[in-house]
Amino acid sequence: MKSAQLFQRSILATAAVLAFAAHAGEVEVLHYWTSGGEAKSAAALKATLQAKGHAWKDFAVAGGGGDNAMTVLKSRVVSGNAPAAAQIKGPALQEWAAEGVLANIDDVAKAEKWDSLLPPVVANVMKYKGNYIAAPVNVHRVNWLWASNAAFKKAGAKVPTNWDEFFVAAEALKKAGIIPVAHGGQNWQDFTTFESVALGVGGADFYKKALVQLDQATLTSATMTKVLDTFKKVKTYTDKNAPGRDWNLATAMVIKGEAGMQLMGDWAKGEFVAAGKKPGADFTCAAAPGTAKSFTFNVDSFAMFKLKNEANGQAQKDLAAAIMSTDFQEVFNLNKGSIPVRLNMNLVKFDDCAKLSANDFVATAKNGGLVPSVAHGMAIGSATSGAIQDAVSQFWNDDKMSSKDAQAKIASAAKVK
Repeated sequence: MKSAQLFQRSILATAAVLAFAAHAGEVEVLHYWTSGGEAKSAAALKATLQAKGHAWKDFAVAGGGGDNAMTVLKSRVVSGNAPAAAQIKGPALQEWAAEGVLANIDDVAKAEKWDSLLPPVVANVMKYKGNYIAAPVNVHRVNWLWASNAAFKKAGAKVPTNWDEFFVAAEALKKAGIIPVAHGGQNWQDFTTFESVALGVGGADFYKKALVQLDQATLTSATMTKVLDTFKKVKTYTDKNAPGRDWNLATAMVIKGEAGMQLMGDWAKGEFVAAGKKPGADFTCAAAPGTAKSFTFNVDSFAMFKLKNEANGQAQKDLAAAIMSTDFQEVFNLNKGSIPVRLNMNLVKFDDCAKLSANDFVATAKNGGLVPSVAHGMAIGSATSGAIQDAVSQFWNDDKMSSKDAQAKIASAAKVK
């Protein structure tokens, strides 16, 4: 009798395992999270999927800030062998969706209430023709000013809140023998500084009209002239070794107190923390001058590709849900230096810079100050963005070019499609 019961239990257990296996799928995930903290985050997402019984096939492509990954992805999609998910962001999501290769994940978004958990301006980036086609991972704030407390103390200066104060502080730092502004002379760093100046001088509405809508009247306005004058003045407070310098080396100058300030996104915070520095005590994180009521966002996301296999499709949906889960949002963003994209998260484990960023993210989503970063591929197509970026860097590097000439070049670049 006992053996018959054991046999029956064995059959039931085997059937349960087989039923579970039938629903289990595999997700192949293309990403470029290959640095230490990012790799830890990818591992956390993998563990979440495996706990649901799915297999994770890692497809990590290092280098080029994602450029290499996009090259590999294009060849895979063209050959009819797309991965389940790929790390894509900004307008590129719509470009892929227009090709008809992305999956509609509205059922996941509705079940998980994404529309109420994401600011509309972010949710819209994740949609194509009103349908979700990607899951957002995090929010980087780009319009930050990082300051060395030791350098400011030595100079007897105060951390600026507007551009007039910025130049007063820069002058004081210079007189104290400190490089006022740490900068890396690379196109994207020039453009990152430029968009913070544009936002601080012109405000969020000007920024949207000029750099998102590419309105010609705004691009050729007196406000844009003032933006360019201010931008060029910032350069006079950088050092002669800036050309070609990597952003993290510029951050290291502020960490050591060799430089007073850096205009850079919140990935810079990771460098301070790795060097054992604490916000408030050793360094100050503040909104870039004049931008306290605005927020330029850079959101990483995963696009979901159409799959034929039903089990893999379910695994893909579970991946999308996991990305927006509170557990993953916390683990990933603590590692990355960014903040959760999901609103109303418990931020008890996050530092003061992250808490300030999260508060401003919520506030600007309500007041219209939440705007996409042009410099980091969130606002306009890559061809237009590249043309404007080239014009901005040309102006930064050519001391003889006037603001008016630069303005004409930028307005012309904005017409590139």
